[in-house]
Amino acid sequence: MGKEAGFLAVARGQVQGVFFRYFVLRNARSLGLKGYVRNLPGGRSVEVVAEGEQEGLEELLGHLDQGPSGADVQGLDVRWTEPSGR
Repeated sequence: MGKEAGFLAVARGQVQGVFFRYFVLRNARSLGLKGYVRNLPGGRSVEVVAEGEQEGLEELLGHLDQGPSGADVQGLDVRWTEPSGR
């Protein structure tokens, strides 16, 4: 088992109304990660909180930076955290 970690990320750009949350959920589940994803007010950003193995988290960040086909991710702010186990 790899090192456990977590992050809080905010994706900015055309990320609402393009199935971004479902895209994140599907990828996070396939990587064995836990957390949540939600739209933020203003219609131009999505918050992602994820925990699990470091390798899986890094892979998820790559997916977040690309987004689904209808998205246009213009920025991704990431803050690494200690896993809470929640």
